[in-house]
Amino acid sequence: MAEASIPVDLHNPGQVFACIGFLEAAEKPLGNARGGFDWNNEADIRFRLSADGEGDPAKKVLAFLAGSSVRSLAPDGSDLRTEKWNVPTLPLTDDSPFPFPVPDSLATLPVELRCSEASVVVEHWGEDRKTTGRDNVKFWAGMQGKPGAKVALEALETVHNSWRSAISDPFNLGLPQSSSFRFDWRRDYIPLDIGFSINNHKNRIETIGYPLVEVLAAIGLTHARPEYISKLEYRYGVLGVTADDELFDPLFLRASLGASELPFSQRIFRMQLGWPGKEGQARCITTTYEENSNE
Repeated sequence: MAEASIPVDLHNPGQVFACIGFLEAAEKPLGNARGGFDWNNEADIRFRLSADGEGDPAKKVLAFLAGSSVRSLAPDGSDLRTEKWNVPTLPLTDDSPFPFPVPDSLATLPVELRCSEASVVVEHWGEDRKTTGRDNVKFWAGMQGKPGAKVALEALETVHNSWRSAISDPFNLGLPQSSSFRFDWRRDYIPLDIGFSINNHKNRIETIGYPLVEVLAAIGLTHARPEYISKLEYRYGVLGVTADDELFDPLFLRASLGASELPFSQRIFRMQLGWPGKEGQARCITTTYEENSNE
């Protein structure tokens, strides 16, 4: 097995989700992925990741993402397709049933990232909390009808030539980004708070986003969600490890992300959101604070 260590800001929910995303993505091409958060040095908090094989598993995950093709998945016979956004659509068959009720819009069609024989599917945004008990954690609103498949494609295209320079610190790769899943609060803002809208100054102000955080965070929500409190409030948790500890199976990190109390060193955070535009549409993360420390 090989191990990697990634700097992480625990007060940035998108980065925490993205750490789980590293685990989920590493499991596909590598196998036996394990992880944990090391906060023994508060000035340099790290997410430790291990997986089968030799070489840096984080580098392998980033290479997988950079080399991935993107396509949306639709029910067989459906007219929901994303070709107009330059993203091919694969109709699913009875052997691969559609994972949730057929949506009214193509915005939330599942997305498959595929590189060679390995693939990762992002589909959390199609959940319905009323019927499944799982919140979809969908903060974006389908900008101008833009589907999640196109947002994912743009993020991966953005990092295609830059990911190698970010292997040691992938969450701080900042690049111009016109749209995102709104997982990294460093890109977002509320116009009423800053006094103007950047959209009114498109030729003068360029927004910098963190595309690796965005894509990995979306992958990280495959089997785990933060605890839903309200539309504008969630809780999430992280599990701690020391240099001598065994890393955790993904099962435990997923449970902790949902703020479940576990008999390990654990920290719980609460994140608050706001409406950057019309209420009931897109949301963005505004603040986070730590509730407690269970060490």
